[in-house]
Amino acid sequence: MTMKPELRSQIQAALAGRYTLDRELGQGGMATVLLARDLERDQPVALKVLLPELAQTLGADRFKREIRVAARLQHPNILSVLDSGDAASQLWFTMPYVEGENVYQRLQREHQLAPDEAIRIARAVASALAYAHEQGVVHRDIKPDNVMLSGDRVLVADFGVARAVSEVQDKLTATGMVVGTPIYMSPEQASGEKNIDGRSDTFALACVLYEMLSGEPPFTGPTPQAALMRRFKGPPRPLRPRVVVAETVEQAIVRALARDPAERFATATDFAHALAGRPVPEAAAPGGAQPEPSEPSGTRGCATAALLITALGALSAGLLFG
Repeated sequence: MTMKPELRSQIQAALAGRYTLDRELGQGGMATVLLARDLERDQPVALKVLLPELAQTLGADRFKREIRVAARLQHPNILSVLDSGDAASQLWFTMPYVEGENVYQRLQREHQLAPDEAIRIARAVASALAYAHEQGVVHRDIKPDNVMLSGDRVLVADFGVARAVSEVQDKLTATGMVVGTPIYMSPEQASGEKNIDGRSDTFALACVLYEMLSGEPPFTGPTPQAALMRRFKGPPRPLRPRVVVAETVEQAIVRALARDPAERFATATDFAHALAGRPVPEAAAPGGAQPEPSEPSGTRGCATAALLITALGALSAGLLFG
């Protein structure tokens, strides 16, 4: 589905003197992406316009607050936010336009990546995540589409938006929307827990790495609901011997995909070190992006089950963020 011409015209009129719109690059579960030219900087940018139903639920104040947080993230492997605002009652933000492709597009073409290349990409993403987590920011939607490749550069896109959306999850669930992408969601995010930490992003990154190595995600099913439930039933299919990869790499992926966050790596840096064959602590308190205290364990199990049922119900409505 493309942006309606009348809406595009309204946005162009509202942004006149700041940006000129070129062509539509695509549409995801959160936004329509347009190629535009930043007239002040005289450079091309990717201008993302949030989908109207999302923008209405999110609200301009919350969106702008979280985008400001994302804009402060400055790291070689993070695609930074340049600008944001409200044009023709539509919420938008800009990021540098990157010549290249994302991991999803590359997998569509090559199906699998060479182990060294897949691990290089994963370690670069882990570096970006470790930095963001130290700043108290959890991405919440790590997936192949959000990992950009431009030459040797690896860039993580869309920091900030998923975090803003997570604050209004209850309202979105009622309309049939769910934050994140089911195939890559951590169990705690799939269960609807709000106070997740960086270990959720590391779980999603391990899913992406597993897919880059094997050509398929670790947790799949005939429906989004089945894909979500699969991660609660046990570990994924072993990578070896069908994938020629070091045992230490497979062990690192299995640990990062543990159902219980406490059994995973404490930080994304630890995951990156394990992928490189370096020793890491067996168990430690998670670093960066700490969750708030949760309810007593006696009530948590029931609440988690209820939230998962709610999330699955929302998925059946058919509209996902991705």
